[in-house]
Amino acid sequence: MTVFAKILAGTIPCHRVYEDEFVLAFLDVGPLSDGHVLVIPKEAKAQMHQLSDESAAALGRALPRVARAVLAATGATAYNILQNNGALAHQAVMHVHFHIVPRFDSSGLAFTWNAGTLDNERAKVLVTKMQAALAQ
Repeated sequence: MTVFAKILAGTIPCHRVYEDEFVLAFLDVGPLSDGHVLVIPKEAKAQMHQLSDESAAALGRALPRVARAVLAATGATAYNILQNNGALAHQAVMHVHFHIVPRFDSSGLAFTWNAGTLDNERAKVLVTKMQAALAQ
């Protein structure tokens, strides 16, 4: 049972920011900045692709609402929304979750974006495979 499952079950308390039938948002206990919020589906799935369409749609509705609330409460004018899937992607809690991290300066969060190049032939292969997967 993950820490998020325990929060959803009420065995671990949290500072609730938003809740509906499918989603819970609460303050992160180890914030990267003031107002750092976690947004989780109530459906217990480890990775985004495993979620039902209902849960995914509910997250899509909740994220902008919660982001607006974070900005209003903190006075921040910039923020990151982060979501990791799997250990190689730095996911620590194996329950889908989004971080909304208000940004005030460069502290608390750093990125290295090592961009490559997209080969045209490889792009064609990838698009064909992805479109076939979407058609299933």
